[in-house]
Amino acid sequence: MASKKYGSLYTGVSIDLLKRVYEHRSEIHGDGFTNKYDCKLIVYYEILGDINGAIKREKQIKAGSRNKKLRLIDAMNPDWHDLYSQIIRY
Repeated sequence: MASKKYGSLYTGVSIDLLKRVYEHRSEIHGDGFTNKYDCKLIVYYEILGDINGAIKREKQIKAGSRNKKLRLIDAMNPDWHDLYSQIIRY
């Protein structure tokens, strides 16, 4: 999630992406990172087959540099559009 193009970035994992993004946008979880830095746009996501693989991938992304994260986003979503309406519920 991002605050704006090339703004603050948040990386997380969820078994229900639509619900989790909604929670971030609605500020349900109070004073967390996404609220503090206004990360409300879903600009990149990956769908993996199981939670263990998703957690492993989340750790890989978090361990990467900011530039690596920006390149991932730019490759999938060069205009940094909000992808919320495009997420398919699995």
